[in-house]
Amino acid sequence: MFGPDGNKKHLRPISPQTMALMQEKGMTKESPILLRIYKEESELEIWKKTTAGNYELLKKFPICKWSGELGPKVKQGDRQAPEGFYSIRPELMNPHSSYHLSFDLGFPNEFDRAHKRTGAHLMVHGDCSSSGCYAMTDEQIAEIFALAREAFDGGQLAFQVQAFPFRMTSANLARHRNNPNVPFWRMLKEGSDHFEVTRQEPKIDVCARRYIYNAVPNDPMKPFDPSKPCPAYHLQPEIAQMIQQRQNSDQNDISTLLTRNMPAAPVRTNNDGGSNPTFAGRVPLSSVQAQQQAADDDEDETPRPAAKKLQKKQSKQQAKKKAPEQQAQPQSQTTQQQPPAASTFTQQRPVENRVNSFTR
Repeated sequence: MFGPDGNKKHLRPISPQTMALMQEKGMTKESPILLRIYKEESELEIWKKTTAGNYELLKKFPICKWSGELGPKVKQGDRQAPEGFYSIRPELMNPHSSYHLSFDLGFPNEFDRAHKRTGAHLMVHGDCSSSGCYAMTDEQIAEIFALAREAFDGGQLAFQVQAFPFRMTSANLARHRNNPNVPFWRMLKEGSDHFEVTRQEPKIDVCARRYIYNAVPNDPMKPFDPSKPCPAYHLQPEIAQMIQQRQNSDQNDISTLLTRNMPAAPVRTNNDGGSNPTFAGRVPLSSVQAQQQAADDDEDETPRPAAKKLQKKQSKQQAKKKAPEQQAQPQSQTTQQQPPAASTFTQQRPVENRVNSFTR
């Protein structure tokens, strides 16, 4: 299933440190896994089912690189990394990846296809280089791959990936309230809430071109169809009650934050993705980020071409003004020294705030 025995990187065992951590948390290496991804925080979490039957957090991995802006992938070539709920089957695992190791997210899923979104080969992989993917280091993807391999060998048929724009908190939703993706993100938050209140993998369905979670159709003969209206369905009463309590609490929190005039985040950062602060200074800039840095590089003491041109013009004007004064003075008199021309870059250009693509 994972390639020939001669290719050893996909057969790497789980590290002793992670094995010890699993034992401490009441997990086995064969127990099911679930992944949660947060773009803005640039973190990937591995959750694993315990012997008690609930999912608990095993490890957090800093994401080395992701591309695009916050928001879902819409079309081929937009450089957006997907957001949503994806199911990873063994055949989506690639032990021969050009990016060390990888697994395909399975984009587009039913929801994406219902919205006519296009794109392919959107992955979580190594090599720390992204064009619509979530890129990890080779060391990280090797351990993630090993955890997935053991879960599949233990009987898990597919593991769920929950990809979010940010941690789905009331504060983050309030902060991003001006973003046109908010209705979509609220829908994702509902799925996040289902996982957090139950600590079970939510059952994902799509109807009326929207995600629904843990839904049980009233009539088993009327299945969910992504492009058709949702048939009558219900939730288990205990889940419905917990979700309602969470939603009420979140709405109160958001109202309070807005009353306090919480600043709104910009809709666009004009940065090409981001990287976890762990990798600051060690991740090559993308072309977009390199251009942004060149435009905002306040610390460069060399004036830019436009500033040089203006400085040269000012120097000539000062020289012309100075010449008649020199001629009017006796040869023996010492000419008063004119102050050097000020750099138009350092004195006229205001100091700009750098846009940090790693933390927002």
